Amino acid sequence: MRRHALLLPALLGLAGAAPAPPPATPGPVPAVEQFGPWLLTCSTDPMTDRAQCRLTLDRPVEPAREGQGPLALEVAPRRGRMVPVVTARDLALDNAMRGLLALTGTVQMRFPPNPFFEMPCGLEGRSVVCAPRPEDAARAAQELAAADRVLVRVLGLGRATAEGTPHELSLAGTAAAIAAFRARVPAEQTEEPPPPFNLQDLLQRLQSFFLPRP
Repeated sequence: MRRHALLLPALLGLAGAAPAPPPATPGPVPAVEQFGPWLLTCSTDPMTDRAQCRLTLDRPVEPAREGQGPLALEVAPRRGRMVPVVTARDLALDNAMRGLLALTGTVQMRFPPNPFFEMPCGLEGRSVVCAPRPEDAARAAQELAAADRVLVRVLGLGRATAEGTPHELSLAGTAAAIAAFRARVPAEQTEEPPPPFNLQDLLQRLQSFFLPRP
């Protein structure tokens, strides 16, 4: 009788206990490989099944601040070459200030002792991308692969540091990182980048929306 009395509360507790929730199904986790300071990240969009890879330096050109997301140094395919680019990815309202770089921004980049070159900024989707001009793409790709450091200066509205202040970033293992990136990057990602952002076209669309013709 004593054993039954001891078991009864336990059985009642089990009967009233809520069932354990099923384990959460994890979302797609990007695969990350590291080559010195370079991070190679590849992921697949579960909605479109579109794969994408990015090669990003682990130290930002400019860290995130209030109203401004980080600026990152990446390697991107451009016209058959792997060139350096400076990006502000996936802009939203909370970091919309970075979007001003697409209208007014230019990045100066130098791999010492070589002379600097300029990279105009523009919008690609919801990201700001500052990339070398076509005439500078070949030297930018060649100098990037062999450099041990890079100097970067961001000019224009949307930057987080004082104009004229260059950022020095250490580089290592770049050639191996680029080789791995080239082997993994999807073919559609190596196509021509989208056309630059057209402010005039946007204004015309807004005008036709808010002030439709009778």
